[in-house]
Amino acid sequence: MVWNEKEGCEIDTPLLPYDHFYEVYAVDGGSTDGTIELLTSQGVQVYKQPVKSLNAAYHYAVELCKGDAVVVFFPKGTIDPMCVLDIANKINGKTDFVVASRNMSGGKNEEDDQFFKLRKWGVILLAEFTSLIWRREGGKITDILHGVKGFTLNSFEKMNISKVGVTVDLEMAVRSYRFNIKRDAIPVVENCRIAGETHFKIIPTAKELGKFLLSELRANLFGR
Repeated sequence: MVWNEKEGCEIDTPLLPYDHFYEVYAVDGGSTDGTIELLTSQGVQVYKQPVKSLNAAYHYAVELCKGDAVVVFFPKGTIDPMCVLDIANKINGKTDFVVASRNMSGGKNEEDDQFFKLRKWGVILLAEFTSLIWRREGGKITDILHGVKGFTLNSFEKMNISKVGVTVDLEMAVRSYRFNIKRDAIPVVENCRIAGETHFKIIPTAKELGKFLLSELRANLFGR
């Protein structure tokens, strides 16, 4: 998935293990920096999102998929692209939902060298909260807002993810708990972003995540 990530694509996409996947394609959120042209020159088919938002990008990726599972990668030059193969191997081993975690043993968050790790601490607290409320069995998702992940199309359909918004990562984690979807994680080491900036501003994103959590808590209390 890309949106003005030309520099990241220059580093990451040549390293992807193309031969191990049935198909490799890009979902573009509206790039204007040459990302589309670069990917096309590398032989990657690029599809422009018909509907904006992160959630919509996931739905479009699933719609385009000709197989029975999707592995999502964001080429930002921050983690080893070969991690997608580890995710795929987990799915081939009959796991339905796999998250690349920077917060588990063997992983590393870019904030780990800082004294104040505000983003990491926030993600960990959110992961603990959702696990406490909804997880009954199976593994805990420690990197609950990380986009690099894999999932079967059947599990995605069961999760019933919202069509638009930026809550897809949190929704998938919570619904995997609620519906007892077989889940796992792989450790990844994250480095600092080489270029560009995040498309998800803290306050608007936090508001959307909070609204989703409230709706799931209501469903937990009153059923849905």
